[in-house]
Amino acid sequence: MSDPRPSLPEHGSDWPSLRERMRSLGSHDADWRRARTAVYVFNAGEDVLQVAKEAYALYQSENALGPMAFPSLRQMEDDVVGMGLSLLHAPEGARGSMTSGGTESILLAVKACREEARARGLDTTDAEIVAPYSVHPAFDKAARYLGLRVVRIPVAADLRADVDAMARAIGPRTLMLVGSAPCFPYGLVDPIAELSTLALERELWLHVDACVGGYFAPFARMNGVAVPPFDFELQGVRSISADLHKYGYVAKGASTILHRSEAQWQHQTFTFDDWPAGGMMTPTLAGTRPGGAIASAWAVLHYLGVEGYREKARIVCETRERLMTAIRAMDGLCTYGDPQLGLFTYGSTTLDPFAIWGQMARRGWFTGLTTEPRAIHLMLSPAHADVVDEYLDDLRASVAAVAATGEAAGDTKARYA
Repeated sequence: MSDPRPSLPEHGSDWPSLRERMRSLGSHDADWRRARTAVYVFNAGEDVLQVAKEAYALYQSENALGPMAFPSLRQMEDDVVGMGLSLLHAPEGARGSMTSGGTESILLAVKACREEARARGLDTTDAEIVAPYSVHPAFDKAARYLGLRVVRIPVAADLRADVDAMARAIGPRTLMLVGSAPCFPYGLVDPIAELSTLALERELWLHVDACVGGYFAPFARMNGVAVPPFDFELQGVRSISADLHKYGYVAKGASTILHRSEAQWQHQTFTFDDWPAGGMMTPTLAGTRPGGAIASAWAVLHYLGVEGYREKARIVCETRERLMTAIRAMDGLCTYGDPQLGLFTYGSTTLDPFAIWGQMARRGWFTGLTTEPRAIHLMLSPAHADVVDEYLDDLRASVAAVAATGEAAGDTKARYA
C-alpha cells in the first residue's frame, strides 16, 4: 500500500510553474478580491494592499527576536505601538507590544493580570474572568492555558454586556472584567464606562477587547459617529487589545496589546537565563517574530494617516447604513441591535437565515453566521461599497428562493441550499 503523505520532491521546480499551481489551489477559495467575502479579509483597496505587500517583502527575513541586530524593527514597533497608545488616549508611561493577532494579545492581557495578582500575593488557582456571553473565545483559550475560568454572563436585551448581572457574578476569585468595543458577533460596543466604574469600585482589572474596533472607532468618532467612551480615557480600563490586521488594513498577522503602565506590561514578558546561551527576554508569546508584519504595519499606518483612516471609516459606516436600511425594508428581514462601526447581523422571524446564507453562498457570497440569534453576520471593508447593489439583488433572490421552499426560521443548519 502506497504512503498517501506527500514527500519532498527529488528535484526542485521552476517558480512560474509553482506559481500557477498555487493559483490553481486557490481557485475555489472565497473571492475576497472582488469583495465577495465579509469575514477574514479587510480589503481597503489595491493601493493599500500593495503598500502592505511591498513593506512586508522588504523585511520578510528580518527577525524581531533580535532588536540589537535589527534596530529598525525595534524602532518601527515602537512607532506603531506609540500610535496605538495615542489613538486610544493612553496616559504617560503606558506601554504595549505588537503581537501575531488578537488571540495572542488577549492571552497576554490575561497573563499580565494573573501575574500581577500573584505579585500581590493572591492565590490565582481557578481564578475567574467575568465577561458577557458575546465575548471572543480567545478569553476561554487564554483561561484554559493559564489555569483560570471564564464566567460568561447573558447579554442584556440590547445585546450588549449586562453590567448589573456581571456585578452580581463577581466573587472572591474574580480577577478580570471584560468588555468589547465592539463585540464580534453583533458589532456592538459594550457599556465600557459602566464597566470601568464597576472595575474601580471592586478593584478589578478591566480589559477592553477592541480587536475589531481599536483602529476603527477613533476615526469613526472623528467623523461624528457617536461611539461611546471605551478606551484609556476611562480610568478603570487597564489593558486593550486592538488588531492592526483588521481595520488597520495591514498584512496578517499584526495586533497590539496595550497597557496602562510599564509595570503592567512587565507582567506579560518572559525572562530566562538558566541555559548555556545566556539571558533571553521575550515581550510576547513568540520567540521569532516576523519583521515583515511589523514593517507592513508601520508602512500602512504612515501611508494612510489620520485623513486616510477617516475616509476608510466613512466609507465603511456609510456602506453598513445602506445595507441595513435596505435589508430592513425587505419583507421578513430584520437587523439586530444598533451597530455603529463595520459589523452587523441580520435575520428573519419567518424564514430560516441559515438557508438564506446557503442561497447566498451558492451565488458566491461568503459571510459569517451567529447562532443566538440565528443570523447572517457581515464584517464590512471599504471595497464592499462597490458591491452593495449586487449583494442586495442576490439577497432578494435568495430570500425568494427560501420562501418558495417554506423553510421556517430555526429548523435547519447552515448549508448550501
